[in-house]
Amino acid sequence: MHHPSPSDDSLPAPVRVGLVGAGPWARAMHARMLAAGPETTLTAVWARRPEAAQETAAPYGAKVAGSFDELLDQCEAVAFAVPPAVQAELAVRAAKAGRPMLLEKPLGPDLASARRVADAVAEHKVVTQLVLTKRYHPRTQDFLARAAGLAVSGARSCYLHGAFLGGDFATTWRLEQGALLDLGPHLLDLLDVAVGPITSIRSTGDPRRWIELTCEHADGAVSQASLSGSVKLERARTRIELFGPGDELVYDTAGMDHDECWPVLRREFAAAVRSGTDHPLNAARGLRLQELLAMAEGASPRQ
Repeated sequence: MHHPSPSDDSLPAPVRVGLVGAGPWARAMHARMLAAGPETTLTAVWARRPEAAQETAAPYGAKVAGSFDELLDQCEAVAFAVPPAVQAELAVRAAKAGRPMLLEKPLGPDLASARRVADAVAEHKVVTQLVLTKRYHPRTQDFLARAAGLAVSGARSCYLHGAFLGGDFATTWRLEQGALLDLGPHLLDLLDVAVGPITSIRSTGDPRRWIELTCEHADGAVSQASLSGSVKLERARTRIELFGPGDELVYDTAGMDHDECWPVLRREFAAAVRSGTDHPLNAARGLRLQELLAMAEGASPRQ
């Protein structure tokens, strides 16, 4: 009797992914996740610093690409783990080369660059997926499913941590841009889905210290969002409380194992690439989140 094995022809071949970037997040998450398989393999790594690319690639037997174009030649799909300005420029080139992409948030440093990425993706019809980490966890999916049946009058939320105070993730772009661009996409994404489409945002404070957002939603609900990457906490705190005429609904990431997100993310990305069907969390969703960030910054959504 024949038992299928992992190398059986009936299973799709792993998607060969090239990784752009070799910083702390590229090493801790992207490379480790993509190499773990079985749906994907880490084929090659390209970074500005060849020695960093070598360090990232070596544990998994991946190649070091000599240039971005060489990386494109060596892979079927591209994963980005670089600052937003670098991603925005290179993602347009990857789209023109017809490569599916795993994209970080935010898509770019500003709305105009994010729109260029989304336009290139649409024009060249490439599959994209966003690394909105928490969205791939069962606890988040359960919260959003329950929120869908709730009448919400108002919401309070926060995403707070101290990573900008020092350590691996106190990187230049995060320290310059602050919590709005780094943490904002996660929280605004969840509020936009759980409470309803956000129609306006007013902000106060300094994103490098503490920024407070007041969001108005399409059905009249109002939500508050507090963001900071510069406060001393034992662990990151992400919490959303929904209030209305019924029972309150609370989402809290305390005790949530983020390692549960990666197999789901990897499986869904490989399925999207192999089927040629865009993921719901795609570049268009990334552009929507960038429009919300622009609102929070006081910029016109059509800039």
